[in-house]
Amino acid sequence: MKERAIDNEIKLIPYYRNDEVSLPWYQDLDVCKQVDNRDEPYTLELLHCMYDFLSTHGDCFYIEYKGVLVGDVSLRDNAEVAIVICKEYQNRHIGRRCVPDMLTLAREKGMKTVKANVYSFNKQSQMMFQSVGFEKTEEEWYEYRL
Repeated sequence: MKERAIDNEIKLIPYYRNDEVSLPWYQDLDVCKQVDNRDEPYTLELLHCMYDFLSTHGDCFYIEYKGVLVGDVSLRDNAEVAIVICKEYQNRHIGRRCVPDMLTLAREKGMKTVKANVYSFNKQSQMMFQSVGFEKTEEEWYEYRL
């Protein structure tokens, strides 16, 4: 896996353990709710389990925006895409700019569709996925046909 350039502001950096940067994202209760419908912050152990799973069952990247790591994006082997942007960098269209590259990666892997699981209360993520061409297929599932 190698670095992927999105545009002149955003790069995707292959995952490596970086607790100092990533743990605070998952300590934010709003982000935990958006991502996992959790009302508790992640522990370091849970963070490691999540990243270990994502990086061994697909491709997992940090999102670097203007030189700062601001989130992560993954494309699992089962064609599920997930993206997390830390709260202070949300609403800057960072995710909207990263997801098309995950669709390119999915094509490179020979996938026919990509899906995203988005909680029904997470209107922000629903709008983001729909803005890049995903269609709602079930209550909390969105799909993009390649």
